[in-house]
Amino acid sequence: MQCRAIILAGVLAFSAGQAFAAAQIGVAPQYDTTHVYVAPDKVDAFASSFLATFGGASTKQVVATVTPTASSTSSQLLQTPVGTVSLFGFKTPIPAPFGAERTGYLVNDLDLAVAAAKKAGANVLVSPFPDPIGRDAVIQWPGGVNMQLYWHTAKPNYPAFESVPENRVYVSPDAVSAFVGDFIRFSGGKVVSDEKTAAGVEVGRPADNYRRVRIESVFGKMTVLVTDGHLPFPYGHETTGYEVKDISTALDKAVQTGAAVLVPTYVSDGRRAAIVEFPGGYVAEIHARAEP
Repeated sequence: MQCRAIILAGVLAFSAGQAFAAAQIGVAPQYDTTHVYVAPDKVDAFASSFLATFGGASTKQVVATVTPTASSTSSQLLQTPVGTVSLFGFKTPIPAPFGAERTGYLVNDLDLAVAAAKKAGANVLVSPFPDPIGRDAVIQWPGGVNMQLYWHTAKPNYPAFESVPENRVYVSPDAVSAFVGDFIRFSGGKVVSDEKTAAGVEVGRPADNYRRVRIESVFGKMTVLVTDGHLPFPYGHETTGYEVKDISTALDKAVQTGAAVLVPTYVSDGRRAAIVEFPGGYVAEIHARAEP
């Protein structure tokens, strides 16, 4: 019994230390953004529709080089109560591998964060480089999940979200254990649910089941959808899920401002959800809590 107590104490101490280290790396969910790339002539239409749907406002649009090699893009933040978008409208060809990263995570120390990601099992695709307001790097987790880490020279101060968006990650059964384990080691997060027989309607296959893992960490919420890749369009294209109070109202606003509903509202796992495509091609999941 004493031996078990000592082992348990060690495990708890390790977990606490891991969470503490992650807290020193991450900041808070409201500083994490979804990266959205649209054609320059669609930037304003996308921004107008997205903000009309979710509320909030845009920062001033600037034109800058945000990659380590020569390029030019418009850049702005769309800050809403339910999620933030880093919006890019490249005026030049987009240097690889940019455009494939799903999110940008603000960190307290970029070098520390990159080292921690590597130790946890990530591959560094783009080594740290300066941008006009700080420094960035791009990493890749098992399963081919790309993310950008960033640090600002001047520390930002954003209000907390009314509801934290979810990063929606599609991975194969072969990669899920490595991805979940590595990301938790990096983020200090925890698995809040692991449903082995989730309803297939959530991935466009109502006759089947699939595995769904939900994770929460200092970086916010993540839903890992484990599939065999046999996905009907548009599943797998949506990288973020936004929680709203009234999904019918949100969808009406989206459609009225140029978005298209790709998947009509359905009910599963205590939520009413739909998938929409905004002007410029950005696909997003929108959900609200289902009434009992």
